[in-house]
Amino acid sequence: MSEWDDLADWWSEELTDPAYTFDVQPLVDKMLAGLSGPSLDLGCGTGRLRDSLPVPAYGCDSSRKLLAIAAELGMPVVQTRLAELPWRDGVIATAVACLVLEHLPDLRTFFSEVARVVTSGGHLVVVSNHPAYTSQGSGPVVDMSDGEVLWRWGSYLFESVATEPAGEGSMVFHHRPLPVILNAAAEAGWSLERMLEAGVSAETVARIPALAGQEHMPRLIALRWRR
Repeated sequence: MSEWDDLADWWSEELTDPAYTFDVQPLVDKMLAGLSGPSLDLGCGTGRLRDSLPVPAYGCDSSRKLLAIAAELGMPVVQTRLAELPWRDGVIATAVACLVLEHLPDLRTFFSEVARVVTSGGHLVVVSNHPAYTSQGSGPVVDMSDGEVLWRWGSYLFESVATEPAGEGSMVFHHRPLPVILNAAAEAGWSLERMLEAGVSAETVARIPALAGQEHMPRLIALRWRR
């Protein structure tokens, strides 16, 4: 059984959070604009991205429980780990990894394996928590003199691993400074085409007032590479 099976119920509930609709989904859609299929959702979970993907679209994940939900939506799915994709070389035009990169222990194997299954001229789209947001010790700081909200970088320049509560269990997050991510992709043959950064949306701030003042801080990053 996959460790993600233990988190399946919690993750399914997390995806109902409006922040996914207002903050994450818009970045995915912008990066996928103009791309073609066949497409592969890497770590597809419940198949949330199914309707956004170029067709034909396929999904893969290590969690049988999450894949069962995706399959009910009509998405063809395969249970696998991302380090060993069961696809032939060069059969995928567009690969997508949304909120996945920060949970992978081995970036180089990930980028190399995805490069293997993506055709020459194909694309990889990644949407992830921004590295500035995931470093140990990072967080908002309020200037008491004028109320300005600032951001503490923490140990941004150093790779680290943290375990965070997730429902009744826990989830592992891997922090890597941006150059580590970009260099690992370049070494695997990926050429960066586009990068976007985004803060929290107005809708999310309205729902969570404690985030007010952080709209200008990078919470998410979106990257699109060409093979």
